[in-house]
Amino acid sequence: MGVGTHDARAAVLHALNRNGYMSAATSAASRLRLSRPDFLASPKVLRTEVLGGLVVALALIPEAISFSIIAGVDPSVGLFASFTMAVVISVVGGRKAMISAATGAVALVIAPLNREHGLGYLIAAVILAGVFQVILGSLGVAKLMRFVPRSVMVGFVNALAILIFMAQIPELEDVPWAVYPLVVGGLTLMVLFPKITKAVPAPLVSIIILTVITVAAGIAVPTVGDKGSLPSALPVPGIPDVPLTVETLTLIAPYALAMALVGLMESLMTAKLVDDITDTHSDKTRESIGQGVANIVTGFFGGMGGCAMIGQTMINVKTSGARTRLSTFLAGTFLMALVV
Repeated sequence: MGVGTHDARAAVLHALNRNGYMSAATSAASRLRLSRPDFLASPKVLRTEVLGGLVVALALIPEAISFSIIAGVDPSVGLFASFTMAVVISVVGGRKAMISAATGAVALVIAPLNREHGLGYLIAAVILAGVFQVILGSLGVAKLMRFVPRSVMVGFVNALAILIFMAQIPELEDVPWAVYPLVVGGLTLMVLFPKITKAVPAPLVSIIILTVITVAAGIAVPTVGDKGSLPSALPVPGIPDVPLTVETLTLIAPYALAMALVGLMESLMTAKLVDDITDTHSDKTRESIGQGVANIVTGFFGGMGGCAMIGQTMINVKTSGARTRLSTFLAGTFLMALVV
């Protein structure tokens, strides 16, 4: 009886396989397994992604605010940009686990426009920059990155660092004398703390320690509140308050093109860096188009625009060990939850 049953089962399986049913079922099962989100591979992976997103969100808050100050806008504008950029790029971007938000590079480019013409024109330029990035991405500009020498990339990053530092100097003019030793202490912490541990971002540690010192000692220093209020609600979509004329387009186009090019260069350079660290390949064309889409959405939500962030991406990928889109999405979500 057992032998007969075994033979019958074998015959049925053979018939199903011969007619292609077994291969179809196997293929369907394989597709089902492959469609499962990579962050659900194991509880450990999920935990890593969640913690990575939280750490990045905490580190993003001071950076988004400082870049808002460089751009000359209210802190909420930089925070809104970081939120929308991170959430949108987590869906449409071509490099998993890469963090996009408001950046110093973008702030430097658009600061003169905001200073001379106001926030409405800045927002319009962000949207136009996103359109330029979508067009450039569709034309395959990402493929040209392979011809950019490493020395040029290093020089680009170093130049940005110098410009960002120089843009902060005016904030040290006409301030109480107590600010200067606090600045020295903060810089010292940011240099030395990574030698102890890199598990927690040094800028975040510096901000917490200096805040505790100033509050406990009652030291009067300028605060973020002096530059503008933090957001009290989620951003809502809207249209920039600028005249829709050729004159407006002519005015914002140079800033938008500069922002598009700088943003793409920094984003593609960061994507290449993550590729090397994780020994994986990313879709650079999709990333270029995704950056454009994210900036368009960010503009309509009142953000200052942005691109990939080398520092925050390293915290997410190298320090936290995140590898999926979930960490990027949660970084933006946690950021807004922490400041609203």
